[in-house]
Amino acid sequence: MISLDAYRRQWAGNIRGDLLAGLVVALALIPEAIAFSIIVGVDPKVGLYASFSIAVITAITGGRPGMISAATAATAVLMVTLVRDHGLEYLLAATVLAGLLQIGAGLLKLGFIMRYVSKSVMTGFVNALAILIFIAQLPELDPRNVTWITYTMVAGGLAIIYLLPLLTRAVPAPLVTIVVLTALAWALGLDVRVVGDMGALPDTLPVFLIPDIPLSFETFLIILPYSVAVAVVGLLESLMTQNIVDDLTDTTSNRSQECVGQGIANTATGFIGGMAGCAMIGQSIINVKSGGRGRLSSFAAGVFLLVMVVGLGDLVSIIPMPALVAIMIMVSIGTFSWSSITNLRSHPRSSSIVMIATVATVVYTHNLAIGVLVGVLLSGIFFAAKIAQLFRVTTDISADGRVRTYRIEGQLFYGSVEDFMAAFDFKEAPERIIIDVSRAHIWDISSVQALDMAVLKFRRDGAEVEIRGMNKASETIVDRLAIHDKPGAMDKLMAH
Repeated sequence: MISLDAYRRQWAGNIRGDLLAGLVVALALIPEAIAFSIIVGVDPKVGLYASFSIAVITAITGGRPGMISAATAATAVLMVTLVRDHGLEYLLAATVLAGLLQIGAGLLKLGFIMRYVSKSVMTGFVNALAILIFIAQLPELDPRNVTWITYTMVAGGLAIIYLLPLLTRAVPAPLVTIVVLTALAWALGLDVRVVGDMGALPDTLPVFLIPDIPLSFETFLIILPYSVAVAVVGLLESLMTQNIVDDLTDTTSNRSQECVGQGIANTATGFIGGMAGCAMIGQSIINVKSGGRGRLSSFAAGVFLLVMVVGLGDLVSIIPMPALVAIMIMVSIGTFSWSSITNLRSHPRSSSIVMIATVATVVYTHNLAIGVLVGVLLSGIFFAAKIAQLFRVTTDISADGRVRTYRIEGQLFYGSVEDFMAAFDFKEAPERIIIDVSRAHIWDISSVQALDMAVLKFRRDGAEVEIRGMNKASETIVDRLAIHDKPGAMDKLMAH
């Protein structure tokens, strides 16, 4: 558990930087929240209220200071069918249930699964997300819908973003980009798309409400699959984003607390008319690069968003989309791991395949969870194959030809049992067989059954079998799973 002093520092240790970064993030959140609402098929206020609520609550309860959570595309796409078939109220109920599932995952400390996600998968996840962020900006750059003015403003925005830090870092460059381009568009009356073109902004504060659905087991079965999917995808994206922010800030954070924090945020959001969300890598990077480090940055982003859409909606609605496109292109460029391209030559081929497969799957499916799952499975397969290659069996026979000794070296598991069985000559049948496993370890039921089968085959031909040098852990699993004798068989097999 984090100490009270440390928690206080996470709020007050970087006030100016967090407030300015929060303002930049809030401006970037508005069009995305509206876009995600459109994806789901609900009113823009559903996404905006969700982004406000999730950002504020995760700032208080989350485990990663400086990380931005809000309504996201990853969770939005999972709710499309539910809204189409059953309506908004079922979406809100599914959001509440997803939050409760995430709280349970946090209490059970399931965040530990992230240790099994390899660096190659993480790199693929980041690169795929960078590509998706860039692809999401292409509709705003479609020459059939925009004029040369849009391209000029985007180029100007990128120039401000990359050149201003060379002069001063007192004010975040993305914030300056928004202010300058908005002023130019308004003063010159430029014909460009603005935030207001994406949908009407809400003009009232969110209120507490209970989803208006039948409280029945049938309703539970309807929303459960969606809630499970949202909970899993939301936590997966949040935990991976948490790792990335940890690396960017060279700090550590609490995974279990983040799971609970995400769950509390989604549960509460469902009761104020918002849809489910999770951590956002793009906005989190904007926050960090704009100077945000503490919990105040996420809190400020949520509060600023609500103030702007409710109290300053007329002003926010005239922000030109090219300004936000420029910021997101900057995020895309900064997110992509360019070194991963040059590393394709030097890194092991298996690692490169995992990274490329993760990128390709995510970009093709637009589903981060599926891409990560493919990457993790490939990583497991390549790891098992590599370990199996280190396995070997050597053998020799006594001078009188009566005793054959097999020496097993390496890890005996499902990936190496085929080589294990192929090493034995069951037709030779000497009087005595010694299987020396002092330099091996037995891991699973496949290896136990293989060892068991070897013993039975030699015994069938009348040979006496001795297993020598088995360590305690291997002995325990063999004694529990082997079928060649009653429990305690290892004592007999290993006896001289």
